[in-house]
Amino acid sequence: MVENILDQIDVNKLPNHIAIIMDGNGRWAKKRSLPRVVGHEYGVKSVRLVAETAAKLGVKHLTLYTFSKENWNRPQLEVKAIMTLLVRTIRNEVKTLQKNNIRLKTIGDIDSLPADALRELKEAMELTKNNSRMDLILALNYSARWDIIQATKKIATDVLNKTIDVNEIDEAMISKNLSTSCLPEPELLIRTSGEYRISNFMLWELAYGEFYFTDVFWPEFDQNAFYKAVLDYQKRERRFGKTSEQVK
Repeated sequence: MVENILDQIDVNKLPNHIAIIMDGNGRWAKKRSLPRVVGHEYGVKSVRLVAETAAKLGVKHLTLYTFSKENWNRPQLEVKAIMTLLVRTIRNEVKTLQKNNIRLKTIGDIDSLPADALRELKEAMELTKNNSRMDLILALNYSARWDIIQATKKIATDVLNKTIDVNEIDEAMISKNLSTSCLPEPELLIRTSGEYRISNFMLWELAYGEFYFTDVFWPEFDQNAFYKAVLDYQKRERRFGKTSEQVK
């Protein structure tokens, strides 16, 4: 089944950047009468599988919504467990990243993460900085509204310091001051678990992104599910405000 779907994918028309909202770990665990943290642990396996699959397919940038600023409002035991899992996962997965020539990057307010998580994260990014097959970007302590606010503050400071004129502010300047400035805009957003919203994720960058929603919980999101999303994307017409005739 996986091979049949893969055969239908045009590798010359892949999205350059895919973003994923990895949702459903807790509900997956609940359905099995397991603690929510077990769902997060199984979700890590999907991260590894999807990252390797995307790299082999030829995707250049894969961004995973790993932990939002709003996630701090979850029960403290769950937050602590997620942070502990984050540290362990980063430490354990560096070899996998190196083997697959994948470079680790982040977006978000990472300096506010717990010290041990920040240390492991920076070490992993340093170790993988010369890898070139694909960028794996973890959105950590991230929210789009936070990012737009911090970008606005930077630009406002430059205006106050007369480094720039207010009339110079345009879309390119805003994009340049976001934490995503080093990335192309995502062409495809995938959200798992049957939710139909983007939950404060890349609000600016996804202005022309294609959305793909699936009922599959993240711990069950495998190669086959990933290929289905890419194939669905390739069947769409991306017009960017133009007519069908103009883009043909």
